[in-house]
Amino acid sequence: MGRASPLLLVLLALGFFFATYNLLTLVIQYKDSSTGLGSGISDPVTGMPANSWKLGKSNLKFHVALTATDAPYSQWQCRVMYYWYKKMKSMPGSDMGKFTRVLHSGKGDHLMDEIPTFIVDPLPDGLDRGYIVLNRPWAFVQWLEKATIEEEYILMAEPDHIFANPLPNLAHGDNPAGFPFFYIKPTEHEKIVRKFYPEEKGPVTDVDPIGNSPVIIKKSLLEEISPTWVNVSLRMKDDPETDKAFGWVLEMYAYAVASALHGVRHILRKDFMLQPPWDLEVGKRFIIHYTYGCDYNMKGELTYGKIGEWRFDKRSYLSGPPPKNLTLPPPGVPESVVRLVKMVNEATANIPGWDSLNSG
Repeated sequence: MGRASPLLLVLLALGFFFATYNLLTLVIQYKDSSTGLGSGISDPVTGMPANSWKLGKSNLKFHVALTATDAPYSQWQCRVMYYWYKKMKSMPGSDMGKFTRVLHSGKGDHLMDEIPTFIVDPLPDGLDRGYIVLNRPWAFVQWLEKATIEEEYILMAEPDHIFANPLPNLAHGDNPAGFPFFYIKPTEHEKIVRKFYPEEKGPVTDVDPIGNSPVIIKKSLLEEISPTWVNVSLRMKDDPETDKAFGWVLEMYAYAVASALHGVRHILRKDFMLQPPWDLEVGKRFIIHYTYGCDYNMKGELTYGKIGEWRFDKRSYLSGPPPKNLTLPPPGVPESVVRLVKMVNEATANIPGWDSLNSG
């Protein structure tokens, strides 16, 4: 792997700046919505499709699949994620099966021998319009069509996920399990949603407030939904009003709409995932999603929107992996952030050749 050009790094940095700005506009809402989601979650299920409770738990293994690129930023996150998958896979309570990194770069990289990988093609040049996440549904279509997948269920995951607890199969029969994102609000965007989910299909409330990840779903259902997911994603990106309204979460809305078009409703599990720094404790939740930057002063006070005296932000490591033994947060920082940094440190200390990530 050669080094990224300065121009590419500048463009990536600009892209992440705007993504971070958009995230910041949602922060206050998330602080309100995440109240009380620590270790004492009274009821982790916020939405259950009709009659799905009669089916009981699936208790079947699920295949862990994440889509990724060959960029160093994606690679180091995949390595950390795979480390914790291997550690949690065989623990009591886990229904994890095999693992695949679905690499949509069209060619292999130097992690092929470290992480089970399946290579698929990216979208044709220009079709993603600089929104690289549009490659995700297309990657799943190709993988599902060409790969041999033994498990009946699939977990769609992302590189910036860390398994904090052994993950059981949260799906119930044909009802997948998903995580309710506070910023996915189909009912507040009914006019736009109706462009892709017409009234004859049903009420807008049938579109779940989810993205595609994390989701545990039957492989046969995902095979049906994925081509629709691709088409809806591209149509949304082609529509200026939709593109402007949904922005960086457009592909998430596309999955939610595609699922509804196929009559698929998700069990909404708020214990599926936590997102530091807003979720303060890991507790019994299963996945840490470190999409938000964590900035604090030395008093342990959050300084979100301002670079802290202490910080952990994945976007600080666009061109290469974080160093080993990151400094732990100061006293007073939430347990979720401390746990995240400790888990990253454990992974980097034990993954062979961590410091040589870019030397291949």
